[in-house]
Amino acid sequence: MNKKIDHQLEESWFYKWILNNKAVVSLLIILLVFCIIFVFTKISFLFTSVAAFLTILMLPLVISTLLYYLTKPLVDRIEALGPNRTVSIFIVFSFILLMLIWAFSGLIPMISHQTTTFISDLPKYVETVNKEANKLLENDWLVSYRSELQSMLSNVSKKALDYAESFSKNALDWAGTFASAIARIAVSIIISPFIVFYFLRDSGKMKDGLVNVLPTRLRIPISRVLGDINKQLSGYVQGQVTVAIIVGFMFAILFSMVGLKYSVTFAIVAGFLNMVPYLGSFLAMVPVVIMAMVQGPLMLVKVLLVFTVEQTIEGRFVTPLVLGNKLSIHPITIMFLLLTSGAMFGVWGVFLIIPIYASLKVIVKELFDWYKSVSNLYVDNKIIVKEKKDRVK
Repeated sequence: MNKKIDHQLEESWFYKWILNNKAVVSLLIILLVFCIIFVFTKISFLFTSVAAFLTILMLPLVISTLLYYLTKPLVDRIEALGPNRTVSIFIVFSFILLMLIWAFSGLIPMISHQTTTFISDLPKYVETVNKEANKLLENDWLVSYRSELQSMLSNVSKKALDYAESFSKNALDWAGTFASAIARIAVSIIISPFIVFYFLRDSGKMKDGLVNVLPTRLRIPISRVLGDINKQLSGYVQGQVTVAIIVGFMFAILFSMVGLKYSVTFAIVAGFLNMVPYLGSFLAMVPVVIMAMVQGPLMLVKVLLVFTVEQTIEGRFVTPLVLGNKLSIHPITIMFLLLTSGAMFGVWGVFLIIPIYASLKVIVKELFDWYKSVSNLYVDNKIIVKEKKDRVK
């Protein structure tokens, strides 16, 4: 009976000219996308409260997700040795707490000392830069441009004074904003371990509960999609954090070897920024190069050599061994994603766009595979490939 209905459907004009027509299907998909965008623009006010709610939840959820993917392998291994799930989670949490106490007891005083020293020495650095600029202006080959350069320097100084005046006027407002941001971060850090605990304990139940409410025919493909997304996110988060830690240690060692001031602080910043693909390394270079210029031309050469050595080691050994090609995303695609998401959504967009894109890619691939299995649009390709193989034989 079902075969008869399928045969009648294939013989109908609706199937021949609409469902099984590449041009019509493509136009319908494009039209549907534009209709959805148009509807969202008309009812955008309904999502204002939803956006505010998601903004509040964003930071604790991001922190919890990162911690979940970082701690889950450890919890799974400890559980395999004998302890139950809850005991394994508490063992991992205790180990992390001890590591944090050890790290912060040594790092925070060092970073605090380097930061206060940098602030106290900032006038000296500004004076050094001014002296170097004046020396450049005295060169014979810059005589014709001296007036323009002096005008540019005066404009920069004026803008710096304007920014300083604006900062003094708005200091109270900015202090309030900074205090509220610190409070949100503190609350998120306090809440995150509890969220991570339930993620680690009930992650399997969450997936089963989500899949079981779906129709029976959809359970297997949805479960497969969720599993693929979980693998993508797990590999990405664990790989990026591991690479960032290794990069931070490499920079700390190399900066200390060449004698760069505030080497540990710059290394931590470089490791953190390294989690932003491609652009992070260039962003990390900016403060380091400025400090190297203050310390002299020789230090600038040393710092550039350090970045060259680090990029070579990271690109040839660290990243291939740790990350491999888990996401299968072309570098050009990553660059466009980072630029557009950064312009549209700021810092959150830069950090979240790659895992979001990887998840959407899994969903689209599953939908495309399903569409190929139910459509006759791709039968011709299989026939052509088969004919070519027969000709070769």
